[in-house]
Amino acid sequence: MKSDVYYSDLRTGFNNSLLDKLTRLMEKAGISKIDFKNHYAAIKLHFGEPGNLAFLRPNWAKCVADEIKKLGGKPFLTDCNTLYVGGRKNALDHLDSANANGFNPLSTGCQIIIADGLKGTDDVDVPVDGNLVKNAHIGRAVMDADVFISLNHFKGHEATGFGGALKNIGMGCGSRAGKMDMHSQGKPVVSQDKCIGCRRCEKICAHSAPTFTGNKCTIDLSKCVGCGRCIGVCPVDAISEGVSNSNEILNMKMMEYAKAVLAGRPSFHISLAIDISPNCDCHNENDAPITPNVGMFASFDPVALDQACADMVNRMPVNKNTLLDEAESHTGDHFHDVHPDTSWKQGLEYAEKIGLGTRDYNLIRVK
Repeated sequence: MKSDVYYSDLRTGFNNSLLDKLTRLMEKAGISKIDFKNHYAAIKLHFGEPGNLAFLRPNWAKCVADEIKKLGGKPFLTDCNTLYVGGRKNALDHLDSANANGFNPLSTGCQIIIADGLKGTDDVDVPVDGNLVKNAHIGRAVMDADVFISLNHFKGHEATGFGGALKNIGMGCGSRAGKMDMHSQGKPVVSQDKCIGCRRCEKICAHSAPTFTGNKCTIDLSKCVGCGRCIGVCPVDAISEGVSNSNEILNMKMMEYAKAVLAGRPSFHISLAIDISPNCDCHNENDAPITPNVGMFASFDPVALDQACADMVNRMPVNKNTLLDEAESHTGDHFHDVHPDTSWKQGLEYAEKIGLGTRDYNLIRVK
């Protein structure tokens, strides 16, 4: 059976803002079917790494929080800490980064809770009994919520092809231990011939894994957790996955984590395909959007939602002077063209296989 995915474009007129359209989209998609009355509702989103400007503005979060409060719920914004060096590796830095990017109770109408606590260790082991994950390490505040809402920025990603609803849920709700678990298969290796000794990998690594001898890098695998940040930051592609199918394994683990988050309680999912940057919002920069803006999407089915967003983005023309424009091939799969080592389709196929939803959908337009 096909799932319903609701879509609204970004055209507006007088007295009809984008926030009004998002409210109508949520209502048409059936968010009121969820019993929010006096229930805690986690709104999972990405607050944006400092320096990145592609993340979703806090106005969008307030729109979602206001709708939940109107339905009697108690919303809060949440995310988990990161593995790597940056502005969100502990709760204090994370909250400072969120505030710097405009997220606070006044701008969003609700409180912010970092789900895995001060040091990223406040998590819950959730049984999954998956093919790769038996117990998922999920931020405690996420699991304490009665209702789960995913609000995500749909964009490219250097390891999973794109980042959408399922990545926001699976990877995003993993505690630091959970993120380490998901990334652990793909520990990188360095091509000595290509390495130029720029030490960018050393600066980005939170675990002191890159070491240098004679201005050439090697990765200490006993320290490496496999987060892949060094791969993304290397300017000459000298660093690659040490396991040929590491991205596929990452996708599978991420989907099993998403299953752990969503099981046993109501959930609803919103994706905004705007400012479609080629890489994750975890970067402290964002490259130019690879396609024009697409619109807003909402569904009870995160698999159908991700599939619909990917299909719509892939129908868009290529923006000039972008990573996609400069890609070696243009197959019509924009995400694979930008990151040829990724396979987002494999991720959605696996999500469907383990019962997270269906890739078949009805696209219902909301004006």
